[in-house]
Amino acid sequence: MFDGLKEKLGRFREDVEEEAEEVEEAEADAETGETAEGRGAEAGEADAGTPSEPAETDASETAAADESEEGNKQSLSQRAKLFATGKAIIEEEELEEPLEQLELSLLQGDVEMSVAGEITERLREELVGQTRAQVQTGEVMVQRAIGDALREVIGVGQFDFEERIAQADKPVTIIFTGVNGVGKTTTIAKMSRYLEDRGYSTVLANGDTYRAGANEQIEEHAEALDKKIITHEQGGDPAAVIYDAVEYAKAHDVDVVLGDTAGRLHTSKDLMAQLEKIDRVVDPDMTLFVDEAVAGQDATNRAKQFNDAAEIDGVVLTKADADSQGGAAVSIAHVTGKPILFLGVGQGYEDLERFDPEEIVRRVVGEDAA
Repeated sequence: MFDGLKEKLGRFREDVEEEAEEVEEAEADAETGETAEGRGAEAGEADAGTPSEPAETDASETAAADESEEGNKQSLSQRAKLFATGKAIIEEEELEEPLEQLELSLLQGDVEMSVAGEITERLREELVGQTRAQVQTGEVMVQRAIGDALREVIGVGQFDFEERIAQADKPVTIIFTGVNGVGKTTTIAKMSRYLEDRGYSTVLANGDTYRAGANEQIEEHAEALDKKIITHEQGGDPAAVIYDAVEYAKAHDVDVVLGDTAGRLHTSKDLMAQLEKIDRVVDPDMTLFVDEAVAGQDATNRAKQFNDAAEIDGVVLTKADADSQGGAAVSIAHVTGKPILFLGVGQGYEDLERFDPEEIVRRVVGEDAA
């Protein structure tokens, strides 16, 4: 995951460095030529026996032209001197084309439009007017600016999941929601293994009471993991199922209740009403939205809609191992203001990986971006 994003940001870094080097060399050549031209003019004046008659010119135009020329000379001279000592100022003009190409590439990589715009604008603010020295090459400066921009976008709302579990009163109740077919039930099973590996006991609850075969699916996972599962008959009240699981956890000193819910769209009023009832009856400690990383813009749109309809605390993206772009993860964090907490990276119960923004930045941008 994130290989596509890494390629696009790396290409931007190379484009900026190449553009800056071309401008610096051109300006250094121009400064050298201007100096030689000035010396030649002085020599010509010395050879002439009498000065030529000055042409009649408007005084204000002459003053303005002289002032503009002097300003350009100073700017050019300043940049040439910096270039000669191994330094250079990055101008906005040098960034325009690379930034436009980067924004287009991000959009093609499933990064939502406002997110792509924010990343490119942050890079513009970070880089324009910066002076870079020999000890900090342009490549390193751009690399760090990219890292800062990416870190700010994907790090939004991050919290320590394990610390929250540790500090919360037991049992901790976590509800999983999202549309059908994205891997909610499998994610619950993976979360059970993840928590077990960290010393927490779990009980599973099937709040997906309307889908045919839902009980059988989660029961298979519970059997494979040797976990207790609470279910009701098909068509039962989802809030009642999860409430019973919480009561079971209290009676048997179980640390965490993991509650499945029916796959739903934000437009399904009945199913959204079920979520609201679960909130009232159970008051879960956390609600996690689950979707596929490979869904791209669809995942981004659904995350926003679910968060608007029933506030979520974080996101789990499944099939992250099959997504080479990574744009959905970046976009979801930005548009919801809620963190990506986990990535599903395989079919096994152990294939649930914590989403670490710092690690993602290092993976996408490079070690020097930290």
